[in-house]
Amino acid sequence: MSDNSTKVFPFIPILTLIFITLKLTNYISWSWWWVLSPLWIGVVAAIIIFILICSFLFIKSIIKGS
Repeated sequence: MSDNSTKVFPFIPILTLIFITLKLTNYISWSWWWVLSPLWIGVVAAIIIFILICSFLFIKSIIKGS
């Protein structure tokens, strides 16, 4: 049986591990906020997109109800 699923390269976790390693070895002097940014930037972007979609649907329902 062949597996046709696409294998995705885990870019975000690997980038985060690289940043943490560079921070702990004092190769970079970034704030921990920026070292962990690959994790939280995706979450923030998803929240913003969710809020925009909900706002659009809410405004659309108000206009349609008038």
